[in-house]
Amino acid sequence: MSIGALSPSSANLTPVRSEAPAQVPASPNAEASTTSSPSSSTTKLSPEALALIDKLKARDTEVRQHEQAHMAAAGGLATGGPSFTYQRGPNGVSYAIGGEVNIDTSPGGTPEETIQRARTIEAAALAPAEPSGPDRAVAAQAQQMEAKARSELAQQQAQRAYGSKPAAGGAVNTYA
Repeated sequence: MSIGALSPSSANLTPVRSEAPAQVPASPNAEASTTSSPSSSTTKLSPEALALIDKLKARDTEVRQHEQAHMAAAGGLATGGPSFTYQRGPNGVSYAIGGEVNIDTSPGGTPEETIQRARTIEAAALAPAEPSGPDRAVAAQAQQMEAKARSELAQQQAQRAYGSKPAAGGAVNTYA
């Protein structure tokens, strides 16, 4: 499952390419420095192009912070780094306009482990300041996963307390 934090459509920007980089730049400026685009070229752009660049830069920062929040909260459940959808600006620089973080949502070996994993998944999904719709959906799935594990744990505890499974319908037969 992935936490598809920010979609390109939420910024009304059209992606140029999508990739999952092995190494994610630490800041938007890191990516800008890898693309050959002299800063003097921005002085030749129209005011509309300069406004679009500002919008793309702001979006890039927002997306990277959003995905970094997911990564920080996911801990060992993140299955890799964030992947981004990019749009090339009029200055030739690629800016992140969407992204996601893949999270391992498999249950644990025990109900206790599953509860802990579900809590971590929920925390990772809701970590950004403004979780997206897909983020909230992942959090809801994690809550269901936790509820199921709690039910399994209660059944195990009841079995240990009574020495066997309770009778059908949850009733326990007692003899005096």
